[in-house]
Amino acid sequence: MLPNSSDASAYPDSVKGLPNGWPGERWLDIRATSVLLPIIEARVAKCAATGFDSVEFDNVDGYTNNTGFPLTASDQLTFDTDLAALAHGKGLSVGLKNDLDQLGALQNTFDYAINEQCAQYHECDAYGPWTAAGKAVVEVEYRGRSRVYCGAAGSRDVIHKSLALRATPWRPCR
Repeated sequence: MLPNSSDASAYPDSVKGLPNGWPGERWLDIRATSVLLPIIEARVAKCAATGFDSVEFDNVDGYTNNTGFPLTASDQLTFDTDLAALAHGKGLSVGLKNDLDQLGALQNTFDYAINEQCAQYHECDAYGPWTAAGKAVVEVEYRGRSRVYCGAAGSRDVIHKSLALRATPWRPCR
């Protein structure tokens, strides 16, 4: 996914796909690792140099979306694994958000997971193996009532945020 960020111009048109639904963002051709990974590595290095402890890459499930490229699950698994390696190589932990279909394959590669709206999409149970393995799984809910999403999340922490990710209070379920 091409974010609307300061390094957006570094991405050549050849790797830019269809819009992903967020203003200024487009899907990327994740098969073009020789082009993408150096750009992303520079961003991750900047995070490490700035004092970040971790990074989380968003929209790492292009193969399940209309990106404008014929992406496969194998393409995505390779790219996701490369992203985790970039983060780890800079001494950062790395979180997985999205790519629900490959949770099992990525569990040993990522340090924690962030799930958006598991209660709404009935996917909270998919992260059971992660929590059983001692991995943190944080649920982020944007809509709904806490009595609904807290029950669905089970023992995992839940954060309620606005879609714009503005500073909204953390609302624990316990």
